[in-house]
Amino acid sequence: MSSFGETLRREREVRGIDLREVAEATKISVRFLQAIETGRIDILPGGIFPRAFVRQYAAYLGLDPEKTVAEFIYATAGEMPPAVPRETPMGPARPLPLGVVAGGLVALVIALVAWRQFRPAPKPQPVAVAPATPAAASTFPEDRVYPPPSVTAPAVLPASEGLVLDLTANEACWVAVQADGVRLIDRVMAQGETQRLNAKREIVLSVGNAGGVAFRLNGRPGVSLGKEGEVRRNIVITHESLSSLVEGAAGAPAPSPRSG
Repeated sequence: MSSFGETLRREREVRGIDLREVAEATKISVRFLQAIETGRIDILPGGIFPRAFVRQYAAYLGLDPEKTVAEFIYATAGEMPPAVPRETPMGPARPLPLGVVAGGLVALVIALVAWRQFRPAPKPQPVAVAPATPAAASTFPEDRVYPPPSVTAPAVLPASEGLVLDLTANEACWVAVQADGVRLIDRVMAQGETQRLNAKREIVLSVGNAGGVAFRLNGRPGVSLGKEGEVRRNIVITHESLSSLVEGAAGAPAPSPRSG
């Protein structure tokens, strides 16, 4: 269990997240979160609560909740009682007497015969007939074939229409992005992975390894976000700050994070 808890703690620290931040978001007490990270299963409440706590914790960190719960169950095998009590074994079912079965079949046959004999006949439905039109006026449009909707990737929008952020993870790196106030990504990007995100007015970018991720804005290469292992949070990208975040802009300052 200690290795499972240490893995969760490392995933949290890589993202630069404080334990109290997790507690406020998941409504799980810091004491229970510390118990999960340190392997103190005896501190956690019984029943389904430990698994529910691990599922919420993993979801907040951007991990696979079901996979993490399965790893937790495997790590705590023999330390925690099952979430659902086992059913009491029952004795073998006794067969019904033959007379009862035969009587039931006879009653069923009688009911079917009576239903078929006395059910009301269905009423005929009127058939609508379209009014005849003169043959000379009968014209039909040519058949038209419409192509299926395109599933190609969206084109890069001009700066006047929107913002396009292309991320490339040169190393494993935690990344969180909000586009126009909506959280689009909050997870660890694997080395070599790329991600494209669009917004109309504003993008807020946070990274857990500033030197391990590169980006492009509306097709132009971005400036360096920081050193390897450096955590940068709430870097605001707008149409106004676009020129200061791409390479080649004269006197472009380093990206500054939003306060709060």
